[in-house]
Amino acid sequence: MEVEEQIRLFREFIEKNCYAELLENVRKGRAFLTLDFSELIKFNTELCEEVLESPEELLKAGELAVKEFDLPQKITKFALRLKNLPESQKVHISDIRSKHLNKFIWVDGIVRQKSDVRPHVIAAKFECPSCGNIITVLQLDKLDKKYKEPSRCSCGRKGKFREISKELVDGQGLVLEEASDELDGTQPKRINVFLKDDLVSPISERRSSPGSRVKIAGWVTEVPITLRTGGQATKYDLIIESNYVEPLQEEDIETHITPAELEQIKEIAAGENPLLTLANNIAPSIYGHDKIKEALVLQLAGGSRKVRPDGTVTRGDLHLLLIGDPGSAKSQLLKRISKVAPKARFTSGKGATAAGLTASVVKDEFLGGWSLEAGTLVLANRGFAIIDEMDKMGKEDRSALHEGMEQQQISISKANIQATLRCETTIIAAANPKFGRFDPYDLIANQIDLPPTLLNRFDLIFPIKDLPNREKDEQVASFILKMHQDPTAAVSAISTGLLKKYFAYVRQKIEPKITDQAIEELKEYYIGMRNSGGDETSRKSIPITARQLEALIRLSEASARIRLSSTVTKQDAQKAIELIDYCLNQIAKDSETGQIDIDRLSSRITATQRSSISILKEIINGLEEQMGVKVIPVENIIEAAKGKNITEEQVNDVLEKLRRSGDVFEPRKGFIQKL
Repeated sequence: MEVEEQIRLFREFIEKNCYAELLENVRKGRAFLTLDFSELIKFNTELCEEVLESPEELLKAGELAVKEFDLPQKITKFALRLKNLPESQKVHISDIRSKHLNKFIWVDGIVRQKSDVRPHVIAAKFECPSCGNIITVLQLDKLDKKYKEPSRCSCGRKGKFREISKELVDGQGLVLEEASDELDGTQPKRINVFLKDDLVSPISERRSSPGSRVKIAGWVTEVPITLRTGGQATKYDLIIESNYVEPLQEEDIETHITPAELEQIKEIAAGENPLLTLANNIAPSIYGHDKIKEALVLQLAGGSRKVRPDGTVTRGDLHLLLIGDPGSAKSQLLKRISKVAPKARFTSGKGATAAGLTASVVKDEFLGGWSLEAGTLVLANRGFAIIDEMDKMGKEDRSALHEGMEQQQISISKANIQATLRCETTIIAAANPKFGRFDPYDLIANQIDLPPTLLNRFDLIFPIKDLPNREKDEQVASFILKMHQDPTAAVSAISTGLLKKYFAYVRQKIEPKITDQAIEELKEYYIGMRNSGGDETSRKSIPITARQLEALIRLSEASARIRLSSTVTKQDAQKAIELIDYCLNQIAKDSETGQIDIDRLSSRITATQRSSISILKEIINGLEEQMGVKVIPVENIIEAAKGKNITEEQVNDVLEKLRRSGDVFEPRKGFIQKL
């Protein structure tokens, strides 16, 4: 097709379909016009085929067509953008090959890095000092850092030309990575994308921040690689020159719910006990763990995030920790949840670092400088981060989770970059006890090898003990063996797709309000728990803190969401209390007093031990005064402790603790002296 013909067709199409839009854009000073490809195909198929084959030339023709119009302002630069490209033009980033060079394609993926916006020269004019001839040199290689000057003039002069003017465009580089949900366990590939002119305006800037998902239409061009020696490499780099950028909302991807599916969702919610129904269907191939499955369903629904007028935010995400013996199906549960949860990212202990979980600052090879790269928690914003083998992570790497879990943001101050990234992420973690298995006779808290500050941030902690029990073992064995005999036996009545949509729907559409009855119920439980046990004079154990109260509220909201209810009722509050109570009884019960003591978890010393430490300190002080000497025999201490109901074994334990903390020392065997 001749160029004149192309210009005529473009002119006709714009006149017919989007002349008003063109005038509006020119009036507002926007130097671009977006054409709908589906409309263009109806208008002329031959033109469309040519656009897909050689987009750059055709779009130039379109721009010339625009300049022929009688426009209110003189325009020098104008761009045509094409949206709604056909599905046949979609190429996965890992499938881009040399045959796609200079063809119009579209890709979608997640923005991993983004450089600053900087001006790039696209053409420069030079004057020859000898004959006054003006030479224009196009600077087309965006990433070939060299600035080209004319080599010679028609009059024979070589070099030393005077630059008169140069034409600049704003340019920005993105690194686009393919979305992991489209891959089958392979490493996601990346490609550089070059945006220019109006694609880097402040409005589109926000659309393409790191971690967001975008769809980019453009053509692939090759970039020459210059070797250190100054020569040209035989290998080329690929880059997409983008023509149109469209942000994809993660929520839109998840919730294309058809009316039939919506009916099914409402049907499940209207059932007798939707929580139980969902818990039974969430992981049918795993036997037992009913309480944990219920907790996981509530976690998938989540509580409501609240922003107060003074700017403080209360998180709505529930964090859950499974800590248990090996072979108790923890990882299997997590793997299954990663299939059901909307926008889930799975990561495992040894392979996760602080930078990989939060965010890192990397050297930008693309356009120089430094750029931010989002990690798992940030990429799973408004979704789920699933961390397996948490105990195998390094200490420093684990500490990166603190801020992300409670404040729900990640602050970065590195290499001249100060940034705060949002991570409203729900965390599900699994870990093994310190020595591989639980010791049934020791404190559970002593066996959890995680810092107390981190444990405190988990709303629910489930210890999974694997103790021999003939009846239970028989059920588990026959279940597992049946599963092997017939792999299709445990099939869920609700499909994975529908489960995913169910949770995406309740998270987006349902915001329940708490009723007074529910508030009363939670308040009663909280006050009752805090003030249970022990008389006023004795050192009290603290059974539950305000953090658990917030967890109760989140769980009640989640329970209401599961029923698609707009109010949190007393029953929801009771469900939340039941789960929290179950967890506290499992991990924080003091076997000596029968009281629940949250200190078992948050510090390594229980309230009972703490009171015995203070009693012994008083005994030592008393004996010091009584005997008038600094060095006190241990026998006397044991004698005095018997009167306070403290056994010899406990005395030795406490003295050992005091020795370690540097409160007392042993000048000679069998004697104690205060430091």
